Amino acid sequence: MSDALKLTEVSKTFPVGRTLFGAVKGAVKAVHPITLSVRQGETLGIVGESGCGKSTLARMLVGLLEPTSGTIEIEGEALDTADPALFGKKIQYVFQDPISSLNPRKTIRQVMEAPLKHLYGMGVADRATRIAEIFDSVNLREEFLDRYPHEFSGGQAQRIGIARALAAKARILILDEPVSALDVSVQAQVLNLLADLKAQFDLTYLFISHDLAVVEAVSDRIAVLYFGSVVEIGPAEEIFAKPRHPYTRLLAQSAPVVGRPLTEPEAKGMELPDPLNPPPGCAFAARCPKAQDRCRSEVPRLERGEGATEVACFYPLSDAP
Repeated sequence: MSDALKLTEVSKTFPVGRTLFGAVKGAVKAVHPITLSVRQGETLGIVGESGCGKSTLARMLVGLLEPTSGTIEIEGEALDTADPALFGKKIQYVFQDPISSLNPRKTIRQVMEAPLKHLYGMGVADRATRIAEIFDSVNLREEFLDRYPHEFSGGQAQRIGIARALAAKARILILDEPVSALDVSVQAQVLNLLADLKAQFDLTYLFISHDLAVVEAVSDRIAVLYFGSVVEIGPAEEIFAKPRHPYTRLLAQSAPVVGRPLTEPEAKGMELPDPLNPPPGCAFAARCPKAQDRCRSEVPRLERGEGATEVACFYPLSDAP
């Protein structure tokens, strides 16, 4: 199976503050060099705390942010050397807040027509036919097309956001917290719709979420991000059932489960390191109950251990007491 998406040492650094003469005072490395690939037709879940770099990574993948270093390839073609319109036909973004992601001054028809006009130059009749097909696939009525975004519920607005992404005929969708703003019952409807669309159009998903149960249910593989780095990646059925990185176990312990009393997770602190003054060695060492001197001086790299999981840890949970 070919790779739909390939990242090679992709990183992002933001300058912070400037002096009176324009010199940069400091920098925040939001995403450390990441190398990974997503196979065609796969759903890769991405999880981690707020501030770990999930959304920054997603925005680089669709060209909203330029990587500081590294290369991004979509279906074998480098993102930095291609026509933006060409990549708009291959990869699209579905935003977290469905209402605010739609232009309040435009009707849904105008919103839907934009990618068809700018990416494909379609005429009026062809646009109408394509929009009707997409609206039918996301279970929306065509009468909605002449309404404005504020007239819809969150679930309906998210279906419109998904329809807009599909209108461009993209084969890869970046789903950034696509159901976090929805009621639980509506979440299930949208997740079932995404599963149906994936099978119908042979789509590839990058699914970003804080909800571990949702990510585990929809993903083929899961990548765990901490402080801008991938600390564990592997099959969804293994990541939370048999976590190997202490941070992955912390995430699993922190997630509320019906019928299980809330307990304080095993960790020395709950705060991320200071991005302006990152610690040497492993960024998780200050919070890790298994940390040793090596962890505070060397940066671990992703390595294959037990099973199909790769973990960036000198003392993985299953390998050391």
